[in-house]
Amino acid sequence: MILDSYARILDEMVATAREAGALTQRHFARFRELEIGIKGPADFVSDADKESELLIRDRLLSRYPGWSLTGEEFPPVDGTDAEHRWLVDPIDGTTNFINGMHYTISIALRRGRETVCGVLYNPAADEMFTALKGDGAYLNGERMTVSQQTDIGLMCVGTGLPTPNLSLYPGAYARLDAIRAPIGAVRIVGSAANSCAYVAMGRLTGYYEETGFIDTAAGILMVEEAGGVVTDWWGRGPEVYERTGTLIVANPATHAYLMEKLRDVPMKDPA
Repeated sequence: MILDSYARILDEMVATAREAGALTQRHFARFRELEIGIKGPADFVSDADKESELLIRDRLLSRYPGWSLTGEEFPPVDGTDAEHRWLVDPIDGTTNFINGMHYTISIALRRGRETVCGVLYNPAADEMFTALKGDGAYLNGERMTVSQQTDIGLMCVGTGLPTPNLSLYPGAYARLDAIRAPIGAVRIVGSAANSCAYVAMGRLTGYYEETGFIDTAAGILMVEEAGGVVTDWWGRGPEVYERTGTLIVANPATHAYLMEKLRDVPMKDPA
């Protein structure tokens, strides 16, 4: 497929994300009444997650029936097309969602081992982030670039508050304290996808976390297309961070700063 073909597919992804956004916003308006399930420590699921994923599955797989899809809430679908796979997080930031705070719908399209286009939609703010490999990253149609900030004292870094079930939990809060001390601010956005989008458009100068690749696939493409740097905590590429979830996305200066602060963490290798 040529670039124009994927551009048309990206338009369909945007339309699907908007439709899922409208569905989830109806639930969001009555967040105090939602039925909540628990998948694991600090890992929740609502009826809205499931309905959103079913809607996205229906739209994408009916349009491209031979393609595969991996989501957060249901078993994967393995199609006849060995190259193309959708990665879908129907609500990234479910804890935010069930407490009436901003969340993100994430859809990425993989061709083989690379992400070719991605959409992140924050329905509460009506912010549509899009990226097409080789063609830049955009917020509501305006091109994004990462922050040019190089002053450590003015860096703004996103992360998540780790729970003990994560493999790199030991020492996590001491590392966070060391990272926080010299910089301008640390922010907990509550959505890995939205955190990546914030790096791509310059609200954050960087973001690090141990998280899932489905959550971040679209956001990683956006950061790369916006001029940022993406590695694992020890400088390794997608062959590692896609499997381990130990991720840094940042502008070049903040990436170097975070690498320095995280270099002594025991290295996590793919299983």
